[in-house]
Amino acid sequence: MNKYGLAIHSTTPQLGLIISNFGEDNRQQIWDLGRSLSSLLHQYLQEIIEPQTWQDLGFIAVAKGPGGFTGTRIGVVTARTLAQQLNIPLYGISNLAAIAYNFVIKNPSHDLLAVEMPGRREQLFVGIYQLSSDGVWQCYLPDTIMTNSAWQETLNNLSSSYKLIQAPEQIADTAKDILKLGYLQWQQKKDGDWSKAIPFYGQHPV
Repeated sequence: MNKYGLAIHSTTPQLGLIISNFGEDNRQQIWDLGRSLSSLLHQYLQEIIEPQTWQDLGFIAVAKGPGGFTGTRIGVVTARTLAQQLNIPLYGISNLAAIAYNFVIKNPSHDLLAVEMPGRREQLFVGIYQLSSDGVWQCYLPDTIMTNSAWQETLNNLSSSYKLIQAPEQIADTAKDILKLGYLQWQQKKDGDWSKAIPFYGQHPV
């Protein structure tokens, strides 16, 4: 039996879950939970796992942000706990990387992929990614938060061509892309130590 991968996306008021054996069995669902996330996450996890069991999982991928503080923290902590208990790899995947991946599989390109997502106080969450010919992701500019003017200056100073990608309204739908990026790392036997999956909130911790 093929091992399954599980992805958890909880950085917005929506919860996105997907489980797949990367064959014919794929199950994905999105719920509008808002503040009910913490009380309903484990219930929905159990429901989407069935009829499989936790032991059928080969790895977990989790959206590590940027996004809302509470939802991001709950998702990452839950994924870390599961991966530790099951002794399986955990891959923390950037929302911005997942958005870039979703774009490039529909629009193949070797350009830099500049991703922007609305942040707090009229700022933007931004990151710049590139997909090499062998399928290995390169992070050209790690996820950060900038003013719009600083972001425009950054783009103007790029020496390579780029495509500007704006985050979709329903970001939880990129759970499938979180899973695919985790799957690529799992196939390459990348380090999936659960303790290295750290949330990124887009601001300095208090």
